[in-house]
Amino acid sequence: MDQIAPKRSRGRPRKVTTDGEPTTVQALDRGLQLLSLLSKEQRATLTELALRVGMPPSSAHRLLMTLQHHGFAEFDENTQEWMIGIEAFRTGSAYLKRTGLMEASHDIMRNLMETTGETANLAIADSGDVVFISQVESHNPIRAFFRSGTRSHMHASGIGKALLAEMSQQEVEQLLQKKGLPEFTDKTLTKPDRLFDDLAQTRARGWSFDDEERYTGMRCVAAPVFNAYGEAVAGISVSGPTSRLSDQRVAEISAAVRQAAATLTERIGGWQQAKTG
Repeated sequence: MDQIAPKRSRGRPRKVTTDGEPTTVQALDRGLQLLSLLSKEQRATLTELALRVGMPPSSAHRLLMTLQHHGFAEFDENTQEWMIGIEAFRTGSAYLKRTGLMEASHDIMRNLMETTGETANLAIADSGDVVFISQVESHNPIRAFFRSGTRSHMHASGIGKALLAEMSQQEVEQLLQKKGLPEFTDKTLTKPDRLFDDLAQTRARGWSFDDEERYTGMRCVAAPVFNAYGEAVAGISVSGPTSRLSDQRVAEISAAVRQAAATLTERIGGWQQAKTG
C-alpha cells in the first residue's frame, strides 16, 4: 500500500498575493510605525504620535491600546504620554541572541582574512584579560595562531588595547592595579604614562596597534565591537609577522579592520558612541 507523505508546514501561503490585493496589512503596518516612533522618541502624547504617523487620534489610540495589551507600549497616567514597553525589549533581545558574536562574525572574519592575507581574530575581555574566542587563519606558512580560550594581558594585545581605549582612565587604573604591566618584549608598554598615551591615540584614530609588544616579530591591528548599549564588548584584529606588516601595510589594514568591526557592530544591533573632547 502506498504511504501518504505527511504534509510539510509552510512559512508562507502558496499564493502570497492576488491581483489588486495589498501586500501589507494596514493596521499592522500602522501599528509598527507607532512602535518604531515610540522607540525613537522615548515619550510622546497621543496627539504627537497621531500627527507624526498621519492618522486620526482615535485610530492611533486603538493601535496603542493593542500594543499596550501585549506589552509593547506603556502609558504614563501622570504625564499622559506613551512609552515603549518591556515586550519590545524582549523581542529585540531575541534578535541579539540569534546574532551571537561568533556566528555573526564568521563570514566577516573570513572576508577580512582574504582581503588582508593575514590571520583574523575575535576576542573579548574577561576578568582583566583578553580571551580569544575565534580565528580565521591566513594561508601563509608563517602566521599568528591563538587557540580558542587563549588568554593574554590586555596591555600587550591589539584587541586588549582597543578595549582598554574605550574604558575610563579610572577603570583602566583599577585593572592595572590587579594585573600590572608585565614586560614580554623590549617594546611592551610597561609604564602607565606610555600606555595611556597609546590608548589616547587608539581612541582618536579608532584602531589599536600592537607593535611586537607581546611577541617579537609579530604585529597586530585591532578595532572594537560595540553592543546595543554602545559598550565595547569584543574586538576584531589582523595579526601577522612584522616582515609582512610594514608601516604602510598597517595603515592599509587598519581601514579594513575598522570596517569589519563596524559591520559586526551593526550586525549584532550595536552602535558606537560619538567621541568627545
